[in-house]
Amino acid sequence: MTNSVFVPGHITGFFNIEDHKVSLKKGSCGAGFLLSKGVKTTISPADELTIDVNQGDSTVIDEVLSILDIETDFKITQDIQLPIGAGFGTSAASAFSLTLALNEFLDLGYSKELCGQVAHMAEVNLGAGLGDVTAQTGHGLVFRTQPGAPGIGEIESFDYDVHIAWKTFGGIETSTIIQDQHHKKVISDSGIKYWQCFKESPGLENFLDFSNKFAHETGLMSGEVKELVDYFNSLDDILGSSMAMLGNTAFAFAYDEDAFKTLNIEDLHMDKLNNVGIVHD
Repeated sequence: MTNSVFVPGHITGFFNIEDHKVSLKKGSCGAGFLLSKGVKTTISPADELTIDVNQGDSTVIDEVLSILDIETDFKITQDIQLPIGAGFGTSAASAFSLTLALNEFLDLGYSKELCGQVAHMAEVNLGAGLGDVTAQTGHGLVFRTQPGAPGIGEIESFDYDVHIAWKTFGGIETSTIIQDQHHKKVISDSGIKYWQCFKESPGLENFLDFSNKFAHETGLMSGEVKELVDYFNSLDDILGSSMAMLGNTAFAFAYDEDAFKTLNIEDLHMDKLNNVGIVHD
C-alpha cells in the first residue's frame, strides 16, 4: 500500500510575528496565497527506513519523525517542486505532507488539525517559518486572522481565477530574520497595520497593494527584487507585484497569462492561484 499527499507552496505578502512560549500558539498573522506547485510526499513499504528527496536534505523529515517518535521501516519519497529557502513555504509543505501521508500509511488516526500541529512544531523547532502550515490548510488567497498552529490559528480563504509569475534570485535564511529583534519590530509594526487594513477591506487588489507597501516599508527587498517588482508594477496588464516573504523572490499577478508570456525576463516561472489546496492521492 502506498500513500501520497500533496501540499501546495505558500507565499506570504505581509505578516506580523506573534511570539509565544507555547510552540503551538507561536505564529504569525497576515496574508498570502497558494500555488499549484508544492511538495508531494509518498510513503511506500520498504525493509528499512529510506529517504529520497529531490532537493535539499532530510532535516525537516528527521524533525517530523522525531516528533512522532516513529521507528517503523518504510520509504519516504518527496518531490519538492519549488525552490528551497526562497519564500515558497517548502519546509512547511514538506513537514505537512509527510505527516499527513504517514498518518494514512500507518493508520495513526490523527485529524488533519493534529497533523498540521505536528508540522507546525517542526517548523518552529527548526526556525523555518511561523504561518505557512496553517495557511496551507486553506485555498486560494489566505488571510491568517489568528496566529498559531492549525486548530489554534484561524484563516479565511478567497478564490480568484488569476495567473501568477515569479522569479527567485536565491534564498534568505528565515531564522536570521524572524529571530532578530530589530527585524521583528519593523516587520510586526508594519504587518499589524496592513493586517488591520486588509481585515477592514479584503480583496486581491488590496492584498497586492498592501504587500508592496509592506515590502518597501520593512526594507527586506534586495536591489534586484525591488527592481523587478517596480518593473512589474509599472505595467498596465499586471495587477500588482511584491516580494515573497521571506525569500529573495519577486511575484506578480495578472488575469491573462499572456501578460507574462510577452515579457523578456529570464527564468520567469508561471503558475496559477491554487483554489483547491491539499490533495490526497
